[in-house]
Amino acid sequence: MIPTVIDPHTFDELQANAGADFVIELVDTFAEEAPTLLAELHAAQAVGSADRFRRAAHSLKSNSSTFGATRLATMARELEIGGMPVEAAPIEALGRELDATIAALKALARQ
Repeated sequence: MIPTVIDPHTFDELQANAGADFVIELVDTFAEEAPTLLAELHAAQAVGSADRFRRAAHSLKSNSSTFGATRLATMARELEIGGMPVEAAPIEALGRELDATIAALKALARQ
């Protein structure tokens, strides 16, 4: 599961450049903050704030890319450039991918 969720080359390069201990801290911070960004996507959609929606999607995209979470980054990018969806389904799909990504990152960081 991990290789399909996280690009191993990108993650290995991050560990080589930042150090394994620091990457654990980065992963833990991402695991704490990313669900807040997901909640912001839901909240922005609920009130019709396209700007808030775009900013949250952009942040999630950028943070995901750092770790090599390419699928999550791609999904967030599609929301960022595609605009706020009418239905919540794309945000919910992003949430499922976020859960898988966080689990994979935690496993990789502690290997």
